[in-house]
Amino acid sequence: MLEQEKVFEILAEYNITFFTGVPDSYLNGFCTYALNHFPGNNIIAANEGNAIGIASGHYFATKEIPLVYMQNSGLGNAVNPLASLADKNVYAVPMILLIGWRGEGDTEPNHPQHKLQGEITTKQLEIMHIPYGILSDDIDQFKNAVETAVTYCLKNRTAYGLIAPKGVMAGEKANNKDDVYPMSREEAIEIILDCMPENTIYSATTGRATRELFFLREKRNETKDHDFLNVGSMGHASSVALGIAMAKPERNVVALDGDSAAIMHMGALTMVSKLDVPNFMHVILNNGAHESVGGQPSAGHLLNWTAIAEACGYRTIGKPAETKEELIKAIKELKDCGHASFIDVRIHRGLNSKLLPIIFDHREAIDNLIEDLNKKNSVNIPE
Repeated sequence: MLEQEKVFEILAEYNITFFTGVPDSYLNGFCTYALNHFPGNNIIAANEGNAIGIASGHYFATKEIPLVYMQNSGLGNAVNPLASLADKNVYAVPMILLIGWRGEGDTEPNHPQHKLQGEITTKQLEIMHIPYGILSDDIDQFKNAVETAVTYCLKNRTAYGLIAPKGVMAGEKANNKDDVYPMSREEAIEIILDCMPENTIYSATTGRATRELFFLREKRNETKDHDFLNVGSMGHASSVALGIAMAKPERNVVALDGDSAAIMHMGALTMVSKLDVPNFMHVILNNGAHESVGGQPSAGHLLNWTAIAEACGYRTIGKPAETKEELIKAIKELKDCGHASFIDVRIHRGLNSKLLPIIFDHREAIDNLIEDLNKKNSVNIPE
């Protein structure tokens, strides 16, 4: 593991002092240090493409090389601006890409969502003609890699990748628990399970929501056949839920979304403005943080989600649900309101350390859900 103080000292030697990106657990040490020591020069972006745009603007305004950090899964979001806006044949923006290498080799045997991404990480950079170096936990090697990257960026006015395998940029994961709001994410999910019909379909966002839904089903001795666990593709759980809701109007469908995930692809909220999906409920489990990857702050608690949702065509209760009682009342009011509905559920930060990583057969799980959705008698069970 690289000592982050030295990492940032080396970056400063080469005038790399502006950072933007999306936090990643493989880069937790780096992201936490940047957050704590460079609050004005570290911009946590909505998504990786957003970060490429911010970095480009910084270069245009200062002529300084920015650093963009991301998990390798975020390369997909970054491809468009990297291949167009920043490409040397267009506006020629030099920048360093610090990429956490999830799925490299056998580092993620229980997480198949990272397997293909791990295999194609370097190939994606090669296809975009972006050279790269693979980091190790040797600080001298890191300095040489930064020197090579900066030299290349200055000479060619284009991007250069620094790929961080597991452990190289890691840091201590803090359980940044707070008491701003009384409910935990797990408590909020269980309330929703209690208040919705038994055969409601759930689409849970990547991270802790999937894990907590999985283990709640086990604790409650309930079937998992109604659940879609969005273990990858951050920001798309609500879109999956919407697709199901449109095809199965007789079933209640709930998206258990996260604030950071919803922000990543916020345009998805606008879809209900042109669709009739009264069986669709979109719930934001809003703790104002990128909790699963280190607890870095998001804009979740700064946004008026209720006003945004109403402007997009959702029915709401007019304010966030901040207590168990308010959440129960909101669900009862909205679940049969005749419109797509939305609840901003304010929860506190904090991880349940007793929850193990979920290990399951992904194909079996999705096939069970598909079979459940395609039963001829797939109708709501009266309460």
